[in-house]
Amino acid sequence: MEIRVVRDAISRGELAEMAKRQFGDLVKAVVDVERGIMAIGGELHADEEAVLLDQGSEQRHLWGINLYPGKPIAEWIEFDSMINVRPSQGNRSRDVENPEIREAITRIVNRLVQG
Repeated sequence: MEIRVVRDAISRGELAEMAKRQFGDLVKAVVDVERGIMAIGGELHADEEAVLLDQGSEQRHLWGINLYPGKPIAEWIEFDSMINVRPSQGNRSRDVENPEIREAITRIVNRLVQG
């Protein structure tokens, strides 16, 4: 599947269709918290990260998540990715540990995904 950079709104239904074609119930995404965009559709978060880096993003602003379009809005973002492991930024696990970054990711995703 081709990786898509989302700058404008995408529907939750589109994400659900993408999930069905790829992993069944989830879509991998990488969010650029500085630029307010995200890449979706990759088999690996690292693939989406590479696309955003090629388009001018800085690695320190990129965070990997999983989106579950079939879950309720309060539960549909999973902050888990190997690209999130970066001790130099104080993040020592696959989870996004900083609450401010988690909040920024949530705001961006909720703005970019409609319905």
